Amino acid sequence: MAQTAPRTLLRDEGRKVYAAAFPRRQGRRHPVVATLMALPLAVLLLLVFDGWETVATQASSVEEMLGR
Repeated sequence: MAQTAPRTLLRDEGRKVYAAAFPRRQGRRHPVVATLMALPLAVLLLLVFDGWETVATQASSVEEMLGR
């Protein structure tokens, strides 16, 4: 227990240094910007995990479940 105070101080100093190096923006990001940021990763995941076939399989399963 006696050694928790120095670790806490060290952790707080680390947070201050990180916050100074990487300032956070306030406010919201525009939806188009968020989409453009996420789209390359989504395409990569579709290609790596054979996503088109998986999406088609899931869609047909949902279609059967709904009875259409």
